[in-house]
Amino acid sequence: MASIFYITQVHIEYGALQRLVEECQRIGIHRPLIVTDAGIKAAGLLQQALDAMKGMNITVFDATPSNPTESAVRAATALCQQHQCDGLIAFGGGSSIDCAKGVAIAATHAGPLTTYATIEGGSPRITDKVLPLIAVPTTAGTGSEVARGAIIIVDDGRKLGFHSWHLVPKVALLDPALTLGLPPLMTAATGMDAIAHCMETFMSSAFNPPADGIALDGLARGWANIERATLDGSDRDARLNMMSASMQGAMAFQKGLGCVHSLSHSLGGINPKLHHGTLNAMFLPAVIAFNAQAPAMQAENRLARMAQAMGLPASPKPEQTIGDAIQAMNARLGLPSGLASMGVSALQFDDIIVGAIADHSHKTNPREASADDYRVMLQASM
Repeated sequence: MASIFYITQVHIEYGALQRLVEECQRIGIHRPLIVTDAGIKAAGLLQQALDAMKGMNITVFDATPSNPTESAVRAATALCQQHQCDGLIAFGGGSSIDCAKGVAIAATHAGPLTTYATIEGGSPRITDKVLPLIAVPTTAGTGSEVARGAIIIVDDGRKLGFHSWHLVPKVALLDPALTLGLPPLMTAATGMDAIAHCMETFMSSAFNPPADGIALDGLARGWANIERATLDGSDRDARLNMMSASMQGAMAFQKGLGCVHSLSHSLGGINPKLHHGTLNAMFLPAVIAFNAQAPAMQAENRLARMAQAMGLPASPKPEQTIGDAIQAMNARLGLPSGLASMGVSALQFDDIIVGAIADHSHKTNPREASADDYRVMLQASM
């Protein structure tokens, strides 16, 4: 077992789920609301959590959509208040964890959720009154279990970020056993999400050497194990390493992300049916090519260092080597060949670009992207 205190407390091991009662007691949660989704319940995973919490007064919200919405947050908040819950357990993928973070705000703060969105200047309005949260991820991708942010589609259709250190879960219980039954395509898509986090935060020009080190190690683990985990879901070592890569990507992206995520957030808001991790996989090669000209990237040989972490050969154009390797990996994992195969049309480009420029991740890209730059990246990703 490895116990880590960085950003928050983490327990990562097979069997970590059995710590739920102990952690509730430590944090002071007596009447938890479990925030999860119907798929987790149908797969029997929710019952495992309930079995681990026998004797506790538990309420369950299992209607989190694949992309969390403000309406889902309202419904869960109403249930939370009805049963006088004093804490939250986010149990599921990034959607459930982000939905729970929305409830943590809405249950204790007045006004529409949009009031607290990052681009609306809402981060300082989120206080320490938020409900305490325990995160138990059942996928290895978003890393939301150790992150200060949540992405939620608000009532006006925008996909917005909510960020505050008060939203960081009090503890993250990472039990790779919960991912053993994850289907291959979901393993691939969520795994590429984790890899994108490690890559993009390493490219961000903000000065944070510890985050850079965590990101590079996470990239090495994710790249070496994603194919194994996808092809053989019962590979316990691969599942452990993918869960670690997911956690590490989010620990590191406190530093900031970039154009991959500004594009994915925008397009995901336009069409919520598109999987965030898959979109990240589609955008990575074009964004890496664009970022290659950033002074900080060149001065610190960041692309060559990423290629080395991935086990790729040295190249005078590492951006091309990495981009080609990502596209080849996507193909081997069974992911789409590009945005066009996902139903995205060039007619959507203008709306995507407007959303990307407004997104919080746009500002932390190592090279400032114009509307024309985004159009080139979109076309290259088709």
